Amino acid sequence: MGAQENNQQANGPGNGGNGNGEHRRHIKERFRGPVLLRRKQIPTADGTTTDQRLLESDGSTEWLHQDPWRVHRITSEFVAGFETLAEVGPAVAVFGSARTKVDSPEYATGVEVGRRLAEAGYAVITGGGPGAMEAGNKGALDGDGLSVGLGIELPFEQGLNDYVDLGLNFRYFFVRKTMFVKYARGFIVLPGGFGTLDELFEALTLVQTQKVTSFPIVLLGTAYWSGLVDWLRDTVIAEGKASVGDLDLLRVTDSAVEAVELIRTASPVVRRR
Repeated sequence: MGAQENNQQANGPGNGGNGNGEHRRHIKERFRGPVLLRRKQIPTADGTTTDQRLLESDGSTEWLHQDPWRVHRITSEFVAGFETLAEVGPAVAVFGSARTKVDSPEYATGVEVGRRLAEAGYAVITGGGPGAMEAGNKGALDGDGLSVGLGIELPFEQGLNDYVDLGLNFRYFFVRKTMFVKYARGFIVLPGGFGTLDELFEALTLVQTQKVTSFPIVLLGTAYWSGLVDWLRDTVIAEGKASVGDLDLLRVTDSAVEAVELIRTASPVVRRR
């Protein structure tokens, strides 16, 4: 390939021209499992996801012929996840809202958390999307660490953010959740919505029921999380729906330094010589 052809390829639509990935913010894209769809390849009629088609029941018996084959697809997602993440090393999952603004204090905190985790020797694993997830991945790059993004097929476009070094996209939420829990030594949770709460309580339940070895779960942002913690203590625990000790599974702080230190204390990185 000649020098001129090389240059044309580097500046084409698939490479961003200036090499900083800014073009991706202007291109519509959607994942269907590991498959990336852009422009005219994005379906306009069927907005359903693989999870939705698996879980819905319309009363027909068509599932008798489809679900056994879905098992193979589910298995392939587990295999791809295990194979991709097996050698990531010590890692911490950073959760938070995809709607967090880039110029917000929460985004800046996410970047600091990712950077400090990377400097402490941890890989940073996020959901790979925008907002707080992007902040964690950006911080991991700033700290010269491994930035991992585990995306999910959604009915609206999202894609993986530009700061992900190692990315994997899933069709099924339950497979993706398994990867977070299996390969993370702890969770740092920034302010977020339903998806963040889902991941938070999934982790809490697994630790509470001793399905996984106990690891730290840190809520970052006292003002945001204090209402939830108060409700757990004053309503859930007060009415006997959970034990007093269950609240100790959560740590709340406003400090990125303290959040990372809580992880380091519970699961220190043993550096190889």
